[in-house]
Amino acid sequence: MIDVIVIGGGPSGLMAAIAAAEQHKKVMLIEKGSKLGKKLAISGGGRCNVTNRLSADEIVKHIPGNGRFLYSPFTVYNNENIIEFFEGLGVPLKEEDHGRMFPVSNNAHDVVGALEKELKRLQVDVRFHTAVNKLLMDDEQIYGVRLASGEEIRAQAVVVAVGGKAVPQTGSTGDGYPWAERAGHTVTTLFPTEVPVTSKEPFIQSRELQGLALRDVAVSVLNKKGKTLVTHQMDMLFTHFGLSGPAILRCSQFIVKEQLKTGSAPVQVRIQSLTAYNEETCFQLLNKTIKEDPKKAVKNLWKSLVPERWLLFLMERATIDPSMTGIELSQEKIRNLARELISFTMDAHGTQPIEKAFVTGGGVSVKEIEPKTMASKKKQGLYFCGEILDIHGYTGGYNITSALVTGRIAGMSAGHYSSQTAN
Repeated sequence: MIDVIVIGGGPSGLMAAIAAAEQHKKVMLIEKGSKLGKKLAISGGGRCNVTNRLSADEIVKHIPGNGRFLYSPFTVYNNENIIEFFEGLGVPLKEEDHGRMFPVSNNAHDVVGALEKELKRLQVDVRFHTAVNKLLMDDEQIYGVRLASGEEIRAQAVVVAVGGKAVPQTGSTGDGYPWAERAGHTVTTLFPTEVPVTSKEPFIQSRELQGLALRDVAVSVLNKKGKTLVTHQMDMLFTHFGLSGPAILRCSQFIVKEQLKTGSAPVQVRIQSLTAYNEETCFQLLNKTIKEDPKKAVKNLWKSLVPERWLLFLMERATIDPSMTGIELSQEKIRNLARELISFTMDAHGTQPIEKAFVTGGGVSVKEIEPKTMASKKKQGLYFCGEILDIHGYTGGYNITSALVTGRIAGMSAGHYSSQTAN
């Protein structure tokens, strides 16, 4: 009989299978696709951002979706352990900006290859092109799986590591949610996070800003009372359907959550182009440049402040003729432009679908999972890890850290459990 079945060959499933097999357990890893580690292979632009070296507090801060749940697992296994683990497998890592850790080789395939080699060394039975249809269970516990082929495989413990619904080309198609519900678990509302944002604003529909990138701007999401929910200062991009780029991806889940509250009403997004200024100091800056060269056309006076296309667009909104000289402009119009530069506000009407997202929001409720073991509180012998759980963070090594940590713990715990039940 098999000790531990792990379903899913992504980051958390690979970690779980290795952790269970290290305890000399008979482990079967079931993968419905033809390859292991597909998401790892494409993460970090194909370089694989395996984890993040920031402190536990900082990592939790970057996982706005139930990141606090991870404090307890981190006492068992954490990001520093992940670094040791990969270096022990012969994959040296290097630290880049914001604590992101990459293989020195800059090649994700080295990470996937090292994990595959370790599975082989530990004699994990890997089954490809094998789809699981359902979990076999009674009132108390899980005792195996039924495959789509009808074959039943018995096991002492089952680890579900099938991912969420984002990036479906890697095999994450939401298979695990109905299994979790059948086992008595709550699956919270699923939604896209780290996803481009859509807008029906006329200037988006007319594509007049399409392709315009703004560097290091502060993007805020406002609630319906105009209060700031979150601000991210990074780059962003105007597209033919709305907004994208790092700042927007990070803000997207707050737009989705606000729409879930308001019945999909448009959500206001504010862009602060000059992050070192407020409206008053920006107004003074514009006036100061006019004083220095009063006869120069304002579009040339101010073109160093922001990209030209953006400046011309904001000047039009402030009803300023770009060919006028500074001295010809009223103070009111200058103030209007200062306002646009500091708090340009537009409506977001939604996001692209979950299939276009980098990360799935929602999932198996963490209230029903034992944080130090990843064991189900509903059925003995059942473990969950990775993106199927209701844990979601920003990109930058945070989701993968959550997947590797929860996977490692789920595999270790499933291995221990199978020893106890076998005795």
